[in-house]
Amino acid sequence: MPYTMRPDEGYGVDVESIDYLSQHPDTGDRWTLNFGPQHPATHTTLRLVLELDGERVARCTPHIGYLHSGFEKLGEALDYNQYVTIVSRMNYLSPVANDIAWHGAVETLFGIEITPRCKVLRTILAELARIQDHLLCVGAAALDLGAITGFLYSFNPREKIYDIMDFVSGQRYHPDWTRVGGAMQDLPDQEVFQRMVKAFCHDDCLLAIKDLETLVERNRIFMDRSRGIGILSKEDAIAWSISGPLARASGVARDLRKDAPYLCYADNWDGQGAQPVRFQVPVADQGDVYTRFLVRIEEIKQSVKIIDQLIDAIPGGPLNAFTDSKMVKPPKSEVYGSIEGLIQHFELIMSNRGWKPPVAECYGAQETANGELGYYIVSDGGPRPWRVRTRPPTFMNYAMMAMLTEGHMLADVVGILGSINVVAAELDR
Repeated sequence: MPYTMRPDEGYGVDVESIDYLSQHPDTGDRWTLNFGPQHPATHTTLRLVLELDGERVARCTPHIGYLHSGFEKLGEALDYNQYVTIVSRMNYLSPVANDIAWHGAVETLFGIEITPRCKVLRTILAELARIQDHLLCVGAAALDLGAITGFLYSFNPREKIYDIMDFVSGQRYHPDWTRVGGAMQDLPDQEVFQRMVKAFCHDDCLLAIKDLETLVERNRIFMDRSRGIGILSKEDAIAWSISGPLARASGVARDLRKDAPYLCYADNWDGQGAQPVRFQVPVADQGDVYTRFLVRIEEIKQSVKIIDQLIDAIPGGPLNAFTDSKMVKPPKSEVYGSIEGLIQHFELIMSNRGWKPPVAECYGAQETANGELGYYIVSDGGPRPWRVRTRPPTFMNYAMMAMLTEGHMLADVVGILGSINVVAAELDR
């Protein structure tokens, strides 16, 4: 399929890549190159079969399935709490965001309203996960194009997020923190949590972003390797159901935090008239590798603003909505102090009688770092989902890879692939 780029005046577009296939028919001189899965830029999980005309990509055929794990099928054998250990492994760059999106969909199915304290903590952790994902993406984008120092600037602060996740849940890499109606446990110490988050945001994250911007944003090599490369038009982004930073870099002003608000992004999130958190959605219209980099940088800054609004306003009260539903695990004080709590805990954990969801189906989606992450759940009234399907943003975005690369130089493939930020476990599932 030929790809026609949009040349912008003064934007350095390689005119030879415009409608390349129609202007350069196959004369039998092309050769085939396997780009990955061994190539470092493909992380041993992606394979691109490139048909080359010299050093220019005449055709690109992506192959997936190198990390297929049957994640969705496993949802039929695990209950609504156990499955959180699976969803967090789909996007291993920001796993707690998967946890929050999954249980948000489950609570929609069950009709459970979580507590204000839970909403604030989930929102803070979701934004930390967005920063966590974007830091790796922008750092790897610099690394793939030769700026090793830029990768270190962005990768080192991510360790502080792992420290925060470890403090909250007891696990660094896969927190598996959320539960139906709440979370596995409350904060061990709220003041320590607040200090850790504030120190990360202002002493580590923003400083690292400033250093990264200084290093690469006006760097001539980085700009020449990314501006005018892999342009995605607004029309194509909409037609291919692209979401997240890729779509917003192409002029699609859509963000579920604004368009379908949830948690603290919604009006009256605490039931007492609380206003939604204030932030801006960065949107551009160039749609190239460089613009996607800039959009992610700005989204990190906006996430810090959201966290600043909430970190000193964490409400008290219970974390779990135990009184609202018999499908929520009771607190330990109820388990050990009342026969009702003991029975409810037993039925949810030790038997199949506790989970009684409606016979229904639902779709719940949230705005994660790569775009719209949705879960479609079909319930037959049993303790486990009858079917679970994932709407992974990475899979939708990766569908554009062939269109974005054809007509470009072989060296541009690395930059384009990095700007999509493919997470193979979410791609294959």
